[in-house]
Amino acid sequence: MRPEAAASRAEALRREIWEHRKRYYVDAAPIISDAEYDLLEKKLRDIERVHPEVVTPDSPTQRVGAEAKGELPTAAHAVPVLSLDNAGSLEEVRDWHGRLLRALGRDEVPLVAELKIDGVSVSLIYEKGSLARAVTRGDGFTGEVVTSNIRTIESVPLRLLEPVPFLEARGEVYYPVEEFAAMNRQREEAGEPPFANPRNAAAGSIRMLDPRLAAGRPLDLLFWGLVRIEGRPLPDTHSAGLALLRDLGFRANPTRRCGSLEEVEAFFQEWLQKRDGLKYEVDGCVVKVDPIGLQELAGCTARAPRWACAYKFPPRQATTRVVDIVINVTRSGALTPTAVLEPVAIGGAIISRSTLHNEDEVRRKDIRVGDRVLIERGGDVIPKVVKVILEARPEGSGPFEMPRACPVCGAAAPRPEGEVYARCVNTSCPARLRESILHFARREAMDIEGLGEALVNQLVEKGMIREIPDIYRLEEGRLADLERMGPRSARNLVERIEKSKTAPFDRLIHALGIRFVGERTAQLLAEAYPDMDGLMAASSEDLMGVHEVGPRVAEAIRQFLDQPQNRRMIEGLRAAGVAMRAARRGTRERQGPFRGLTCVVTGTIPGRSRDDVKRILQRQGARVSEAISRKTDVLIYGAEAGSKLHKARALGVRLVDAEEFLRLIGAGG
Repeated sequence: MRPEAAASRAEALRREIWEHRKRYYVDAAPIISDAEYDLLEKKLRDIERVHPEVVTPDSPTQRVGAEAKGELPTAAHAVPVLSLDNAGSLEEVRDWHGRLLRALGRDEVPLVAELKIDGVSVSLIYEKGSLARAVTRGDGFTGEVVTSNIRTIESVPLRLLEPVPFLEARGEVYYPVEEFAAMNRQREEAGEPPFANPRNAAAGSIRMLDPRLAAGRPLDLLFWGLVRIEGRPLPDTHSAGLALLRDLGFRANPTRRCGSLEEVEAFFQEWLQKRDGLKYEVDGCVVKVDPIGLQELAGCTARAPRWACAYKFPPRQATTRVVDIVINVTRSGALTPTAVLEPVAIGGAIISRSTLHNEDEVRRKDIRVGDRVLIERGGDVIPKVVKVILEARPEGSGPFEMPRACPVCGAAAPRPEGEVYARCVNTSCPARLRESILHFARREAMDIEGLGEALVNQLVEKGMIREIPDIYRLEEGRLADLERMGPRSARNLVERIEKSKTAPFDRLIHALGIRFVGERTAQLLAEAYPDMDGLMAASSEDLMGVHEVGPRVAEAIRQFLDQPQNRRMIEGLRAAGVAMRAARRGTRERQGPFRGLTCVVTGTIPGRSRDDVKRILQRQGARVSEAISRKTDVLIYGAEAGSKLHKARALGVRLVDAEEFLRLIGAGG
């Protein structure tokens, strides 16, 4: 296809795709199937790949940027993003309405009511029809520029459906409620502190420095205002402005025009009942004057417009008693406290348990067994303890003490300095066994292909694996009887398990699951202690003598190796025939051209994965780092090298391209 024809076809596809995106996200009335839509995007990607000169910044294929920023820049708002005055009852709304009518000198004024989404306000600027800048509310006058992250939100138009020289629209970024609950469960399973509510999750997500990470969060955005427009008159009412936004491809907030406060109250009560069915959290409705001319006449105070008021929903709270505080152990071994409550109804749900998150949270709120507490359904989904009602505290109650032993297996559960969670150090603890097996079998560890999550769940549930060494006692016959296995798969798995017995010693160290000991640290430990007996006998002081091993890592290693359950596990692996000693390395590997150098890898090396390149360097005695700094000796780069190459040049780091690298390691022909 000639370049001119490619540019014309690409532009036609972009227009067609944007139209279909509006029908899907704004109108909720698609006219083609998902497969047909995917085919349109594929055709566009194919053209842009062959003719990169036709790619435009607002193309649907260009949502996610590739580079992480060092910090978020700021920008001033041409029109300040003000706060709203709140009303907690219809009487307070009547008071606001009376003040408004007196200020305008009118008996009535057309109103509009819309949902108040509990999210993060952003302002989007479009120039020549394309998204140019997205800025958070900030302090109302200056916000942070988050354009790259806002571009990753699928429902946000990167190009308007009609050409407009300039437009500014404002809306609310939100984290869907169900996805928020799922993410918090995953964070707690991983021993990470959960987000307090969807709003905090949305705020943290749009402020990520790497848009590729933000793209992994299921954010969405609803627009609640057209602020400025050039090339056509600004609509004379707020509701007409939202209608125009919809026509241009924006998802606008559910809104209703109201002729009286009675109609506003009907809207409020309707959504108070329907809020559970929404995909996002709302905490009330916003009542606004509809005509723009009357908004301007009413004006603003220093902090809020006089022509708008937030009519807040009643909080979803209730009081109940803490019956007990129990400790759960996540798949990563983190100990998390949970309050067992006297069942109480909140928002149509019966609440009997509430996570207390971590030890510091329990101490901060001083939650004790027997306390009367105020409970709230945070994010309309997740129950949380808001506060203790001290006046109702029973006499003689004592502060809650977090255990320092795992409640599941009895192993030590120390809390490392500077960390939020205490952790069980027993790899074979029933609560963390599944995760331990999956880690043990990873490619970077013992490399047991086929031992995936579905199979591991079956093996643990049926009692075929109760501790890590049981992996080496699995038999073909019993494996073949499992769901989705069969004789051939069982035989292949047993062969891979047998082969793993001769895995390199550093892989075994990594596979044990010692906290803070990843691939690189495991390799350094295997160099310093070439057999398991030597490693197990090393003191904390000895371990700190190993390159890159500091006090925290040394303490974690000793805590792991001092645990009787872990020592039994290691002896069980030894008895099963797993190699406990490092193989002697050849001269070539010891004397490799990168020995003793700190290397960074970027881009694509032909015929080698990034992990392969790192392993080759490490076998030759190099230290592999992820970031370029003045301590970097060599940058090895291939096709599509990015900012690391520019930074290395600026710092004067030695550069080795893919061809030279392959020649140096003896694989370049």
